[in-house]
Amino acid sequence: MDAPVEYLITAWDGTDAGALDRRLAVRDAHLAGAQRLAENGELLSGGAILDDDGRMIGSSMHVAFADEASFRAWYDAEPYVTGDVWRDVTVRSMRIFRPSR
Repeated sequence: MDAPVEYLITAWDGTDAGALDRRLAVRDAHLAGAQRLAENGELLSGGAILDDDGRMIGSSMHVAFADEASFRAWYDAEPYVTGDVWRDVTVRSMRIFRPSR
């Protein structure tokens, strides 16, 4: 079986006046989806990017999927994507370092 394909997503929210409202409107759906990813072993790490005042201004996620098509299907349905929260997104293939114990 092939190793999963890992991705690092760095996504910045919009900076307009409605940005936080858009994030909050779909946040519960985003978190529920993240929980499902974690239960499936597909979410390796993730969290909100904060500004100096502790306000959410973006997200970082490290995910692993069986193949690019599976990743794309998830990404295209991600609430922060469909809800127009993430405005500046970088997706990079990566491989996490897992030290031996």
